[in-house]
Amino acid sequence: MIDKRKVRLMTRASIYEKKYGEEDIKITGYYQKDYSSINTWITLIWVTAGYLLLALLLVLAVGVDLVEGITIARLLLIAAAVLVSYLSLLIIYGIGAGSFYRKKHIRAKQRMKKYMRDLSRLEKMGQKKEIHRL
Repeated sequence: MIDKRKVRLMTRASIYEKKYGEEDIKITGYYQKDYSSINTWITLIWVTAGYLLLALLLVLAVGVDLVEGITIARLLLIAAAVLVSYLSLLIIYGIGAGSFYRKKHIRAKQRMKKYMRDLSRLEKMGQKKEIHRL
């Protein structure tokens, strides 16, 4: 006779393996702080690369107009605006990425814990069946 609880547990475990299995194993292989720190740094590096590309494009687009009639005061003002906007962008992305990756690790760990609990229940069901057969 088919055990409905066992079938449900096996189905849930199979769905988890297909949907989240590999990614959750990679994520939970790190401590939460390490995972969020590494990915936050990677995000900040990409934000910096994007900001530099955007700045380069703006300089190429309006560079000639910027150079005409430039004074030291205007140059310092432009440099300060660029620096402030860059730092504010880094702070916003840093906080957001840290929070995002922390939550992502927590969710992966919770799913993995539920999956492992289901597997242990399946194993106990199998052991009980073996005892009853003897």
